[in-house]
Amino acid sequence: MNRLVMWDIDYTLLRGGGVAAQAWRAAFTAVTGVAWRETPIFGGRTDLDICAEVFATHGVTDCTPERFFARYVEEVHVSRHLFAEQGALMPGVRAVLDELGARDDVVQTLVTGNVPQVAAAKVAAFGLAADFDVEIGGYGTDDSVRATLVRRCRQRAEAKYGERFRAVVIGDTPYDVTAALANDALAIGVATGSASMAELALAGAHAVLPDLSDVDAAVAVITS
Repeated sequence: MNRLVMWDIDYTLLRGGGVAAQAWRAAFTAVTGVAWRETPIFGGRTDLDICAEVFATHGVTDCTPERFFARYVEEVHVSRHLFAEQGALMPGVRAVLDELGARDDVVQTLVTGNVPQVAAAKVAAFGLAADFDVEIGGYGTDDSVRATLVRRCRQRAEAKYGERFRAVVIGDTPYDVTAALANDALAIGVATGSASMAELALAGAHAVLPDLSDVDAAVAVITS
């Protein structure tokens, strides 16, 4: 059975240097007219989930996620050049993607809490766009629950390729791990974000890596 490898973006593939968070704040104030007061925890969550919390925290009742996301995407588009200037690829990412991309039994895509346009801007900034079949990805506009993103991704992949896949989810937060487990996918944690290796293991990850710098070890785990 071929593998469908679903990559998280932030702090798994790359760090964006705070560019998206700044765009989020600017878009929120522009659309709602409300001053930004409190920043939520973004890591591992979907943009729909975060949007609901931000609206509630700031008492916003007359704006829709769709309206906010449209402005957010505009703000990211203006500042997208800053991703590469202020951010960086995580260790080993380029080499691991190349190794997996050379195999004919692996399809790589994205499962990320980001809205699709922001996900595209982030990976493009680091020259990664061609590594993923983004058409089948799971994104933060699909649902507020991350596990649903994994399910949608798998459904899209099976519909497009006409086959079943062994699903693999790679991420840096317990949210990534539990979303994988909820879909009977192989859960691989990488401790390149705020969660420690112990926290990822406790969440139930089948394998945990400090990062992807040991390319052979990472590829072996992903394709096991």
